[in-house]
Amino acid sequence: MKREKIPVPKPRSAFLLVRCSNCGNEQIVFSSSTIEISCKVCERLLAKKTGGRAKIFGTVLKRLD
Repeated sequence: MKREKIPVPKPRSAFLLVRCSNCGNEQIVFSSSTIEISCKVCERLLAKKTGGRAKIFGTVLKRLD
């Protein structure tokens, strides 16, 4: 019997390149982060932890796959 090819599902989470709306610094953030992430330059909050996906407060420039 011939086996069917089962596709491997892609993960829903990814790394995101986020720009701080306060100082313009670009930083890489995980979309399902479990900690609060602040900007390295101005200490403003970029991502806040939630039960699942993190709430992003900056501008998402692109998704890094």
